[in-house]
Formats: sequence, structure tokens, C-alpha cells
Amino acid sequence: MGLSNLGIFHTVIGIVAIGAALVSYVKYGKINFAGKSGLTYLYGTIVASLTALGLSRTGGFNPGHVFSLLIFALVLAGYFLHAKRKGNTRARYFEIFWLSFSFFLSLVPTVNETFTRVPIGSPLAKGPTDPIIAVTLLSLFILFVAGVVYQIVQQRKINRSTQTV
Repeated sequence: MGLSNLGIFHTVIGIVAIGAALVSYVKYGKINFAGKSGLTYLYGTIVASLTALGLSRTGGFNPGHVFSLLIFALVLAGYFLHAKRKGNTRARYFEIFWLSFSFFLSLVPTVNETFTRVPIGSPLAKGPTDPIIAVTLLSLFILFVAGVVYQIVQQRKINRSTQTV
């Protein structure tokens, strides 16, 4: 597989973060920093984003580093809204979108790296332009859009119910 120690650490932390996000989605319908799974996603994503800056197949700064910085900014912005903008306000919509978008963006390099490395010796894809990667990412994008719409509808119901109380 050819992973450095940093690459192995980054991969393990990234998998934990993605798993925590999935648990939070199942349990709360969103990435929820009020729960342990949401906080695990936050901390794991921060560490994975920062460790990604030390990784490069080609040497030097590359598009993967841009993804990691964007993901880092999105989770911090989502956390800021959660911590500083309490209550069921419009800020929840931005929080939902930014955290969901950070999760989707995390899956882009995950799919690419997994499909070009696994199974060892005969990977599913030859490179990032392989059609299986494109189809998988398109499917994930459709799920991302549907998930955000669902979360916004749910948040809207919550916002309306608290306004009438």
C-alpha cells in the first residue's frame, strides 16, 4: 500500500471521523456537536485535515491540500455557529450545510485513495479519472444534496415549533 506512518495515522483518524459522522447522522439526523459522535467528527476531522497537509504523492502543495484546508475551515465554522449562535435560528441552516459539505468533501479523497489502492495489487480504479470514481462521487453528491434538503426541512420544522411556543 505504501503508506508512511503519518499516512497510516491520518487514515485511521479519518476513518474514525467518517464513522463518527455516520453515527451522528443515524442518531440525530445531522452532525450534532451536542453528542459524542459529533465531537468525535469535529476533532477527528481537524486532526485528519491538518495531517493531510503533510502528505503528498507528488510532492508539494496539491488539490488534496486545498480540500483539507477547506474541510478544516468548514468544520471550524460549523463549530463556531454551534457554540456562539445558540438556539434554533438561521444559523442552524448554515451549520447543517457547512458540516454536511465538510463530510462530503472528506469522502472525495477517501473514495479516490481507497479505489486506487484497494484491493492491494489489483485496485478498483487506475487513477482519479477512472469512471468508477466518477460514478461513486456522483452518487455521493446526490446523497449529499438529498441529505442537506432533508436536514433543512427538519430544522425548519424545529424552528417553527419553537417560534409558536
